[in-house]
Amino acid sequence: MSASDTQLTAPAPLPAATILGYPRIGPDRELKRAVESYWKGAATAADLREATASLRQATRARLVALGLDAASAVPADSTLYDQVLDVTAALGAVPARFRDLCDEHGGLDLDGYFTLARGEGDRPALEMTKWLDSNYHYLVPEIDQDTPISYVGSAAAGTASPADQVRDAVAAGTLPRPVVVGPVTYLLLAKPSDDAAPGFTPLDRLGDVIDAYGHLLMDLHEAGAQWVQLDEPALASDSWAVGRARVLEAVRDAYTWLGAVVERPRLLVAGSYGSLGDALPVLGATPVDAVGLDLVAGGLPHDQDLAALAGKSVAAGVVSGRNIWRTDLDAALTALERLRDALPPGTPVTVTTSTSLLHVPHDVERETALDPQVRSWLAFADQKVGEVQVLARGLAQGREAVAAELAEDARLRAERAAHPGVSRPEVRQAVAAVTEADRTRAPYAERQVAQQARLGLPVLPTTTIGSFPQTSQIRRARAAYRRGELDQAAYEEAMRAEIASVVRLQEEIGLDVLVHGEAERNDMVQYFAELLDGFATTEHGWVQSYGSRCTRPSVLWGDVVRPAPMTVAWSSYAQSLTDRPLKGMLTGPVTIMAWSFVRDDVPRAQVADQLGLALRAEVADLEAAGIGVVQVDEPAIRETLPLRRADREEYLAWSVGSFRLATGGAAPATQVHTHLCYSEFDVVIDAVDHLDADVTSIEASRSRMDILPAVAEHGFERQLGPGVWDIHSPRVPSTQECVELLERAVAALGAQRLWANPDCGLKTRGYEEVQASLRNLVQAAAQVRAAEQAKDF
Repeated sequence: MSASDTQLTAPAPLPAATILGYPRIGPDRELKRAVESYWKGAATAADLREATASLRQATRARLVALGLDAASAVPADSTLYDQVLDVTAALGAVPARFRDLCDEHGGLDLDGYFTLARGEGDRPALEMTKWLDSNYHYLVPEIDQDTPISYVGSAAAGTASPADQVRDAVAAGTLPRPVVVGPVTYLLLAKPSDDAAPGFTPLDRLGDVIDAYGHLLMDLHEAGAQWVQLDEPALASDSWAVGRARVLEAVRDAYTWLGAVVERPRLLVAGSYGSLGDALPVLGATPVDAVGLDLVAGGLPHDQDLAALAGKSVAAGVVSGRNIWRTDLDAALTALERLRDALPPGTPVTVTTSTSLLHVPHDVERETALDPQVRSWLAFADQKVGEVQVLARGLAQGREAVAAELAEDARLRAERAAHPGVSRPEVRQAVAAVTEADRTRAPYAERQVAQQARLGLPVLPTTTIGSFPQTSQIRRARAAYRRGELDQAAYEEAMRAEIASVVRLQEEIGLDVLVHGEAERNDMVQYFAELLDGFATTEHGWVQSYGSRCTRPSVLWGDVVRPAPMTVAWSSYAQSLTDRPLKGMLTGPVTIMAWSFVRDDVPRAQVADQLGLALRAEVADLEAAGIGVVQVDEPAIRETLPLRRADREEYLAWSVGSFRLATGGAAPATQVHTHLCYSEFDVVIDAVDHLDADVTSIEASRSRMDILPAVAEHGFERQLGPGVWDIHSPRVPSTQECVELLERAVAALGAQRLWANPDCGLKTRGYEEVQASLRNLVQAAAQVRAAEQAKDF
């Protein structure tokens, strides 16, 4: 099939079954390996192009084989790093510090594209933050009144733009549906650049962005696309600073204009991650051809809003793209039937996923080591494709056509509910017995005095967030231990040797509060999942976190029990090697939930408190072992904040409550730390204040400490460690750069309440850059400390 052939026929309707996106990393993380090989210089740009083209073709072939063989049923959503970065590059919307990397048309080459993502020399990378309320990270566009914005074609030389992906697919015999971040969401996710005029918002550039998208649509049309999917998940949130009225005005303007483009594919505007709410009738009044509804997170819209969709197609997202549990087929089919009956007569309904499937692994059938009973309750991306097709058949042909599938699903649900590990009476009783006193520590002023007497820390103390590099030697030892080639004694000796090395290095660099480095931990959540009852882990369940980084979420399927201490032996050993304070390191209840596939059969507040009780027991054991500083990380507390303001109070009550349950038993002299990353700290400052941690470390380097004024305005009284080194970039910050960031922090909050630390853990970095960066950080803290002390004389 050629592009010219596709344009000779009328566009096909939106297929009866499709998905909004598919995992992009490959079943064996092929994308990760190809990209990182290029970064290391072990592969050429041509090698990378060949590898990614092969992965895209394999994905298309897989989806067709799974039954998505209709025209436009297969999404084309590949990216080398991030879908938002791809739009930035395609629009030439490059911040001033990178503009010399652009050609005369505003385009970036492959190295320039990756430089925006990773930084270079004294050029910091684009800021990174969480995508809506998920654990995926995107690169934040930086826009001002002078940012060049026009369609420059391919995202970068050597990458495949949406039109390139269509051309490649058509040449291989498949007509895909390109997927692009919508223009309103793109601008709402952007931030004003440092050069922006007072009062400027990125949405001020909507006209320029719409014009560029118009050219993108014409390019896609010329390439042969019959449908294009424009993702507008930002419409599910009512919390944008510009106000809801302006967001709705932008939706009306954008899609009235884009719908009027003559030579374009049909437009599917996908609302996901929640309800479109009052944006639905606005979209209905524009000339778009189809609207996608998230019926998992958003529910069925009101009849009067659905009436606005007359003459359009509706893509009904009834299969969750966010979790790995089997879809309740009976409930999903009921929702589809109700939607069909509520829509204007004759409105075509397409069955699809609630979001892209980028949040779930590829194929549960590969998990042969997983308990078969637990595995039977799960659906990864490939199984969700099957569920979409079953539901489409049931909607079109009636329930009799899928009676066998409905019966099997009901059987498995009953089997899951009856499993003894799913509901443990002793666990439920322990949660029911929790009181407010269990969530309350001594007043902070009392704790501060006791902790200073015990720890004796200087002004502006230095520390790290927890993990140190996971070297190839560590990974080999862990793999050999799993295979039985290394016995437990030898494995533990190898880990103790690494811990001793990490402690010596920190002492030599001059850090004030040390960590043991977490050599024994494969992952900050999976480690605990393997030691707590109620969890299962996977072998191949990888999902993309950001760029080439992938994570393997655990499966939280039952009530949580801590059979034995989990971290005490390692922390005690490390503390025995040094006279300096050493942190016991725990992952908090909300983060364990958010970075696992959490069960969907009980309220999340129940799960959070079960985890809180397990961690509370661990904190007590660490204290009994003489550990005076305990860090309970909650980097996920912001990402799971509901997108709608009305839903936040309830969420914050149980999420904050579970953290306080975990830490509420700590003695006044025990210093409790927590860590939040990519968390838009100013958005959740009240919640973080209520966590009542003694020290909170946060991501701050990429944003150049721009969150600290909100912290100062709030009157945050405890101690704060704003990160001064962006560990997600390979660049080493200079001492002067760290000094400047610390001086900004001191100007906002004063030195007495500040700590100096990196943005996040160091697991993914190499020792060469870690040593250099930490030395610069410690030197910077010493300079700023000395300058502050000199002011007192």
